[in-house]
Amino acid sequence: MRFDVLTLFPELFAPFLANGINRRAFASGQVDVRFWNPRDFAEGNYRRVDDRPFGGGPGMVMMAEPLARCVEAAVADRGEASPVVLFSPVGQPLRHAVVTEWAASAGAVLLCGRYEGLDQRFIDRYVTHQISLGDFVLSGGELAALALLDAVARLQPGVLGDADSHAQDSFNPELDGLLDCPHYTRPEVWRDMSVPAPLMSGHHAQIERWRREQRLALTAERRPDLIAAARAEGRLQPRDEQYLQQLPQPAL
Repeated sequence: MRFDVLTLFPELFAPFLANGINRRAFASGQVDVRFWNPRDFAEGNYRRVDDRPFGGGPGMVMMAEPLARCVEAAVADRGEASPVVLFSPVGQPLRHAVVTEWAASAGAVLLCGRYEGLDQRFIDRYVTHQISLGDFVLSGGELAALALLDAVARLQPGVLGDADSHAQDSFNPELDGLLDCPHYTRPEVWRDMSVPAPLMSGHHAQIERWRREQRLALTAERRPDLIAAARAEGRLQPRDEQYLQQLPQPAL
C-alpha cells in the first residue's frame, strides 16, 4: 500500500511516522508514504503556489498548474492510475467503513490543501474522492491526511500487538457498529472508586453481557443514530431491545 502526500509542509508528518505503535506499518513499508511539495513544481524565483481569488474576497487560492504538475509526477512515479483524494469540508465523512475500504486498497494520492482552497478547475480535472473529518474547518489538510494514515495503518496485519484489538474498536461491525464499553485496569480500587463487580467475577458470559449492555447504554445516550442503524440492519437481539427499553428515556 502506498500513499503519496502532496503538501507544502511535509515536515509535519515526520514525528508521526516515527513514533507510536503505528510506526511499525511505516517502518516496515507495509504503508509506504512518500511526499511531494507543490512548490517544487512552481515557476519563478519565489516558487509561488497561490494567488488572489477572482471576484475578490479574503485569503488566497492555490493555483491549478503547480498542483497539476505535482499530481502528474506522483501518479507517474506510482506507475498506474490512482485515486486522488482531497481533504475538504464538502467531502464524504471519514467513518469506519470508509477507513476499512482504504485499508484494503493499494493506496492513493492525498492532497493537503491550504489557504482558502484550491482552484476548482484543478479539482474538477484531477480529484476523484473528497473526504471530510467533520463539520469544522482546519488550516490545512495535513491533520486530515494524518488521521486517514493512522486509521489505515492500525488495520494492517501485525501492526497492533494483538491482532484482535481493532475488532473491539468503536464503530466496528464486530461490535455491531456500537461504541465500545468502558475499560478498567489495576488497582481494583482507585481513590475510593471500584472496578465494576461483573469484571471481577471471572464469569466469561457475565462479563460479556455487562460489556454488551454498557455498549448499548453508552451508544443510546451519546449516539442514538448508531442504535437506529444497528436496529435497521438487524444487529440487535431481543435481549438487547429489552435492555434498551429499561434505560431512562431522554428528556424532550
